[in-house]
Amino acid sequence: MSHVGVPRGTVRKRRSLALLTTGVLTIPVLAGCSSGGEETARGVPQDIAPAARETVADGSTATWAVDALPATFNAFQADADSATTRITGALLPTLFPMDRTGQPKLNPDYLESAKVIEREPRQVVLYKLNQQAVWSDGREIGAPDFVAQWRALRGKDSAFWTARNSGYERIEKIERGADDLQVRVTFSKPYADWRSLFSPLYPKEITGSPDAFNDGARTALKTTAGPFVLKSMSKSEGTVTLARNPRWWGDKAKLDTLVFRAVAAKDRSQALSDGTVDIADIDAATADRITLARRDRGSNGQPLNHGPGSEITPAQALRSWAQAHGSDEDEAEIAQAAREKNRKAVVAYATEQKALRDFAVRKSLEPAYTQLALNGESGPLADDRVRRAVARALDRQELAQTVLGPLGLPAKPLGSHLALAGQPGYKDGSGALGEQDTKEAQALLADAGWTRGGAAEPPKDTKAGSEAEKKGGKDDEAEAEKKTAGEAEEDKDAKSEKTEKSEKTEKSEKSDKDGKKAEEDSTEDSAAERKKSDQDSEDSAASRDEGLYIVGDDNKPGAPAPATVGSASAVHVLAPARTAAAQGTVLLRQAGVLGEGGAVAATDKQPGGAAGAYAPVGTAAPAPAAAKGQLGKDGKTLTLRFVLPSGPGSQSLRSVGDKIAAMLEKIGVGTEITKVPDESYFKDHIASGAYDLALYSWPATAYPATDGRPIYAKPEPATDGSLLVEQNYTRVGTDHIDQLFDKAAGELDEKAARELMKQADARIWAAAGSIPLFQRPQLVAVDKKLANVGAFGFAAPRYQDIGFKTRQAAGSPADRKK
Repeated sequence: MSHVGVPRGTVRKRRSLALLTTGVLTIPVLAGCSSGGEETARGVPQDIAPAARETVADGSTATWAVDALPATFNAFQADADSATTRITGALLPTLFPMDRTGQPKLNPDYLESAKVIEREPRQVVLYKLNQQAVWSDGREIGAPDFVAQWRALRGKDSAFWTARNSGYERIEKIERGADDLQVRVTFSKPYADWRSLFSPLYPKEITGSPDAFNDGARTALKTTAGPFVLKSMSKSEGTVTLARNPRWWGDKAKLDTLVFRAVAAKDRSQALSDGTVDIADIDAATADRITLARRDRGSNGQPLNHGPGSEITPAQALRSWAQAHGSDEDEAEIAQAAREKNRKAVVAYATEQKALRDFAVRKSLEPAYTQLALNGESGPLADDRVRRAVARALDRQELAQTVLGPLGLPAKPLGSHLALAGQPGYKDGSGALGEQDTKEAQALLADAGWTRGGAAEPPKDTKAGSEAEKKGGKDDEAEAEKKTAGEAEEDKDAKSEKTEKSEKTEKSEKSDKDGKKAEEDSTEDSAAERKKSDQDSEDSAASRDEGLYIVGDDNKPGAPAPATVGSASAVHVLAPARTAAAQGTVLLRQAGVLGEGGAVAATDKQPGGAAGAYAPVGTAAPAPAAAKGQLGKDGKTLTLRFVLPSGPGSQSLRSVGDKIAAMLEKIGVGTEITKVPDESYFKDHIASGAYDLALYSWPATAYPATDGRPIYAKPEPATDGSLLVEQNYTRVGTDHIDQLFDKAAGELDEKAARELMKQADARIWAAAGSIPLFQRPQLVAVDKKLANVGAFGFAAPRYQDIGFKTRQAAGSPADRKK
């Protein structure tokens, strides 16, 4: 499960940096916090226009949009991405692909059977291969391919640049069985997720040597074993072309060629309308255009009531005509140019809309979920009471309805971190945390020492409370380094306070003496800030007079900008285990699903934002904390850094952030929204821990014990004094959660393993580092004549079944002008 920027695989074998909250969670019964046992929640069915193979024509070409050309064809390398996964799925063996219910299912094209034949003294799995299964060079698929892949991925040979080795390190040996079609795999210790291994399976020519593995498989796959073979890759055209495999022994591929074309999300409506692609993941705005195009089919040439020019009123049109034909030549020239520009835009839009009539929007729920991440490394969220208060302030039903309701998809909040609705073992474990309850959230904050008048109180020179003040001198830093892990947890918030002051000292590049002076200046600034709060009405008047608000110039802690709600749009995501490097690409599209408009001024990370960051003209300066009822403690307001991507495709994600900020404001928690470039969102903020709150997604998995562990593993200190992070970017975890994952990974009884995962999920909820919000929508635009392709949901595509219901001339889809 994972997605974005940092190559997940490179940190798979490490553990992660973070300060933890108190180890004991005061939650009564974590194993059975939700109603009932196994839930029968149904997943949303896939939408692929299924058709029997005999009704699908042979031949033709289909073009499928991807975010970018794959950086590598080696799925086990750190920079493998979603394009790598999609393309290799048509080229290489997947022994146990996921079915429509999210379960691994034996693939009869490659296996006759695969099962555990011995449990004592060692677990032994026997694979019986399909006797027709051969590589594209004619060689049989066999034990040598399994052995070579195991040796490359087990982690003992550093010459192989691998991103992950989960499961392969548990293998003791691999042998030929009774004949060449049998492979015996013996494990050194039990491994429940053995079905996750050897998928995709590469030929020994690639995994047999470091050079071929590291470099050879990045740009070429000479030997494959799928319904298609790799024909060519053109960087100049941005395409990867697959051709039908003449040696394929299974159902013959319906298409002659399958082309994957790199098309940015913002360019997809244009690519669809001009025939450049036949299949494309889209956002809600593009889906709306396709729906409108089909609705307007019977308009008989009447002007469209949407798109460019549709907002012009008759009065405005008359005035424009009068200006264009008036006596003032300069004004007439400007008006004529504007009218011509608008005319061309209307014509172009109408032409695109006409072409979009030939597409259908196929929709389901993507096998991934969006979460609110709470960074528990330092600051207020290092206190588990504050994290739980934030979580209990959220109306997850409202957030799910906002995203999924307008699309006609079931709007139910997700109840598990380790399974999605419809998967075996899904159970709503959110009861371990509790339902939305404003009063309970406020009580938790009060218990943590955050009160209405706390921002006006002077710092207390004591360790009491989770945010006690400490001076930031070098002596304290030396003492902090000597703390034990238990002391670090006890003083976690005190250390957070020290860290903030230490950072200020470093920025000033002054000695300890200067640092003391800085503290005194800081105290004076705090008093000045409180005095300035009393003059709020005067500041607001000045702000209105100036016509804009410069964030940071008023020295006030950042306050959430007024949220505005609009329409809907689409997202894309972060991924763990094998989907790791897809994170970078996915996050660029993370916000495309909603489309609600929400204007939030860009701010810097420090309270109050950076001077020079401007809100739109007319935006009032935020009210002081006291006026808004914001909580505080020891002279500080309770303000959390909420980091969101700033790109044009991320508007909907920011809209969800606005809603969350408004919910937190009701309990006295302020949010300082910081917009950062999409390309640095994950690497420079999420992975590095430079945030308090963030929104990102994890993909589903059929193997939660393997893929879920690095996401929720307890951070541990490294030898250099730092903390090691696997994929637990919230920096929140417990020993008990780790133990449940480890036990489930070695539990060969599937029912017992699922029960262990439910217990782990309940404790993850209770720790309140990750709050699942909703399963993400999946919207795919597809040529109406194409069958067996679209929104697949959990299931892996069967590439050999994709084709046109009526024959198309080869290459015609890319050339058609509808």
